[in-house]
Amino acid sequence: MDYDLFPALAMFALVSSITPGPNNLMLMASGANFGFQRTLPHMFGVGLGFTLMVMLVGIGIIKIFDAFPLAYIILKYFSIVYLFYLAYKIATSSISLSNNSVKAEPMTFMQAALFQWVNPKAWTMALTAISLYAPSKSMTAVVVVAVVFGLINLPSISSWVLLGQKIQQILTSNTHLKIFNFSMALLLVLSLYPVLLP
Repeated sequence: MDYDLFPALAMFALVSSITPGPNNLMLMASGANFGFQRTLPHMFGVGLGFTLMVMLVGIGIIKIFDAFPLAYIILKYFSIVYLFYLAYKIATSSISLSNNSVKAEPMTFMQAALFQWVNPKAWTMALTAISLYAPSKSMTAVVVVAVVFGLINLPSISSWVLLGQKIQQILTSNTHLKIFNFSMALLLVLSLYPVLLP
């Protein structure tokens, strides 16, 4: 890897990790609905799942998309459908503040890790990072890119969980919580806009 590119890689990892996207919006919604502690498995699933994804993309998966471009198109539309389903689940999640009854549950570690494989933003980040900063696809370059993302991604996404937890303090009624969840679902759908562009 050309280590002169290291500052640019770190900046790309920070900007792409901390800006709004499906992971961060879902983590903020989870922080608001379940609090920071119950969202930890979700958060670690995102951080470690995405780091593994970057590794696997770098050591071979990117070659599949180069050889079969249709595979990426199929994945893209499957991901869009799945994200619409998740938006629906967020919008209709039911948590009663008055009697602490909970019908929804936060994402588990494994669910969050597996979600990376149907997250359009995660695919874009991973493919771009490998193409720009590890074009040789050498194991050393791929590991460096994955480690940089791992170290930067986790604290970046944790800020969204903390933001959600702060918002939780003003969600003092079931009506406020329902409005918040619907708003998060709508933002999740709107986050797909760049993916839907030709």
